[in-house]
This record gives sequence, C-alpha cells and structure tokens, in this order.
Amino acid sequence: MRKPPAIVDLHTDTFLDDWEDYSPEELLQESIDFMRSNLDAAIYWEMNEIKFIHGKGKGMLKKMVFEELQEYKAHGSIERYYTSYQNEDIVVVIIGI
Repeated sequence: MRKPPAIVDLHTDTFLDDWEDYSPEELLQESIDFMRSNLDAAIYWEMNEIKFIHGKGKGMLKKMVFEELQEYKAHGSIERYYTSYQNEDIVVVIIGI
C-alpha cells in the first residue's frame, strides 16, 4: 500500500483522466472511493492526520465526505475531523491511532 500525500484533492479531474465520461453520481462515488483508499492508507501508515479538499460546488461532495468520516469515527478508525481553519473547502482528519 502506497503512502498517501498529506493533502488529497477529491476533485475527480485531478485523479481521473476520463472524468468527462462519468455521470455526476458516478463522479461523487469515485471521489468517495478515492477518499476511502487514501484514508485507509493513511491509517495503515499511521499518519497523524490527512487533509481532503472537497471544495465548494453544491456541497454534495462535502456532505458525503462528512457522512463517510462519521462512519470511520463511529468505528474508531479516526479520532476526529473538522473543517480547516484556513480554508473551509478542506476537511482535516486526525487519525490519532
């Protein structure tokens, strides 16, 4: 498993070459899957924290990211998460394992 970067952009145009071929629903799911794989890798590598850029838009990605993080927190996989003080388009995840 590859160690993820400290800041991960969840906008599909940054990690999918053919993002134009996806429906909006598929793009959201790809972003969540990308977030999961990077968060799982950060947990595996025992990183203290990881940041995810979800952006503004209509807020659907942010909503889904926060729902997913709530599940990770409920299962004890992460300590906490919060909106970055410097940029509200970023969520900071404290792993603290």
